[in-house]
Amino acid sequence: MKASHEHEWEAAPGLPSALPAGERVVWQGAPNWRSLAIHAFHVPKIAIYFSLMLALQAINLTTPSSDLDWKPLLVAASLYIVALGLLMGTAWMSAHSTLYTLTNKRVVMRIGIVLTLTFNLPFKRLAGASLKPYAKGMGDIALALQPEDRIGWAHLWPHQRAWYINHPQPTLRCVPDAEQVGQLLQTLWRDACANEGLRLTDGATEPDAASHSQPGVIA
Repeated sequence: MKASHEHEWEAAPGLPSALPAGERVVWQGAPNWRSLAIHAFHVPKIAIYFSLMLALQAINLTTPSSDLDWKPLLVAASLYIVALGLLMGTAWMSAHSTLYTLTNKRVVMRIGIVLTLTFNLPFKRLAGASLKPYAKGMGDIALALQPEDRIGWAHLWPHQRAWYINHPQPTLRCVPDAEQVGQLLQTLWRDACANEGLRLTDGATEPDAASHSQPGVIA
């Protein structure tokens, strides 16, 4: 995979520095921009809202004594189309500037359109994972961090789990073949923890990115 011009400084695509000995890239992927536009930027919902606003405006402009004045409607519709176009453009740029990486020891998230940020999430610092599936095999894989580890919500957006503001969860958004990626993440996590002698706490479950349950807990 060839790095784009703005990411030529990377040691390898998606990685700010060379991997240490014993670590290897297992999987890399990026969000599907159409799915991201739907589920992260909510373009269809906003389009429905704009349509309702146009309908209400048309009703208000219609009077029994005169025909409908189309000029205000055309102006409003033009502005709505521009707004939707900007949202879709932002979704496209967000998807094409993002690269998610799974190695045998960590998750790496390179995100950001203007300001590029890279987050390294070692498996031993993950408290769990959960999958939210979408149509056509797309899905979000949310990563719960240990309580003492925090990443700012604004730094992650839109690569975070919705409504988790106090304890943001970094999320691989709208990745293709999400269930297979989740199973791979689970396998890599299990192997990494076994190699480092980590174990699950009593009554907890390991991170299962192929399930819809709350994240498990790791000790």
